[in-house]
Amino acid sequence: MIRRMVDIVIAAAGLAVLGPVLAVVAVLVRWRMGSPVLFRQRRSGLHGAEFSIVKFRTMRPPRWSGQPDRERETRLGAVLRRTSLDELPQLVNVLRGEMSLIGPRPTLPDQVRHYSPRQRERLSVRPGLTGWAQVSGRNALSWPERIELDLWYLENRSRRLDLVIILRTVGQLLRPHGITGAGGVNPRFPETEEAG
Repeated sequence: MIRRMVDIVIAAAGLAVLGPVLAVVAVLVRWRMGSPVLFRQRRSGLHGAEFSIVKFRTMRPPRWSGQPDRERETRLGAVLRRTSLDELPQLVNVLRGEMSLIGPRPTLPDQVRHYSPRQRERLSVRPGLTGWAQVSGRNALSWPERIELDLWYLENRSRRLDLVIILRTVGQLLRPHGITGAGGVNPRFPETEEAG
């Protein structure tokens, strides 16, 4: 209950303080890429319940089926991703109770279907804006590595660890790294490694 109250207070304060930034980014996205300004995608949250995550759009629509994301990203989109400004609308997801400030990042339902029973434990808490895997390598890590880091966090969760994650997140914002995987391509979820 305390964690939820902290989420609500910080998310509401963040939206109020960052309102001008959100407005400027929305105008820039609309001007450079057109509508829609926001990107919505189904993700798996607490206990696997699906919800619609909200981000600022960073890519143009695909010119053909299967066009790589890398070819669709705009200069503005690259800046938004590098600075994590594209993630700010998720403060609304936090207010709604679909996400928390700190926790495992929400994954796609198709990925969750391939979780092992152990991996499904990461669904025992609300997904977060930032988390232990995010500040320990982000997309430079493979999915199994990220999931193991998330599970370690759940086993060792504490206020002190949350504070470490917040401080590391600030460091990530100041000196971004791990935003994309090797060669600018994020690793795919290893569906062939599905266990039990």
